[in-house]
Amino acid sequence: MSILAMHTATTGLGALSDSIDIIANNLANVNTNGFKRSRANFEDLLYLVKEPAGGENSQGVTKPLGTYVGLGTRISNTQRINTEGSLIQTNSPTDIAIRGTGYLQVKTFEDFGGGAAYTRNGNFVVNPNGELVMANSDGFRLEPAITIPDGYSNVSISSDGMVRANPPGETIPEELGQIMLYRFPNEAGLEARGMNLFTVTSASGDAVEGNPGTNGLGTTLGGFLESSNVDAVNELVNLIKAQRAFELNSQVITTGDQMLQTITRLK
Repeated sequence: MSILAMHTATTGLGALSDSIDIIANNLANVNTNGFKRSRANFEDLLYLVKEPAGGENSQGVTKPLGTYVGLGTRISNTQRINTEGSLIQTNSPTDIAIRGTGYLQVKTFEDFGGGAAYTRNGNFVVNPNGELVMANSDGFRLEPAITIPDGYSNVSISSDGMVRANPPGETIPEELGQIMLYRFPNEAGLEARGMNLFTVTSASGDAVEGNPGTNGLGTTLGGFLESSNVDAVNELVNLIKAQRAFELNSQVITTGDQMLQTITRLK
């Protein structure tokens, strides 16, 4: 049985190693705008049934309990926690924060989510064509596209997603475009693709489009960004718990090895 215990503990070591990797990724992204922390969900493996519950003993009496020996654990899935991060004022007029439910859509490559991806990171800048694009290495364009003509000033984004700016020499702002938001039946089912982007999967369901503040969607806030929702203190506590559990499983393997040594020395 010591061999079985060692194999069981090995499954725990593997699952906890993956859990520590997930915690490390959360901590690495503590300052990543729009990042959503993930957690590992565990499940137990099959059981070795020595005596099933409900069987009869020698007296013909039904046994209320059986004898089952578990064979370890594994990570069943990783779950993204989509709580909102705190808002950070940047005073950059093209930054967009979302208060409540919703994602911004950007245009990507055809082999990257079919040409569309979604983000909570509203760090946008203006490209040489005046279009709002993500401030990352690929500069994906906001969809529907919004263009701020050269020379326009006092750019503002209202809570309903309307982008306005003053034409040169004018004091009355002009409407330049409407920001749309998107929600999903199961946003935890979106596939994380890096670069603060998510793509649709069969688990997430199709995107539901709407103006900010309508159809169950949140509102937009210009000049702000949503920070990561990672709580560094909570993640460090989880890291300590995972480390202690890892040490316990390691101790099981050590104990199983000592038991095997005792058995092999019997005369």
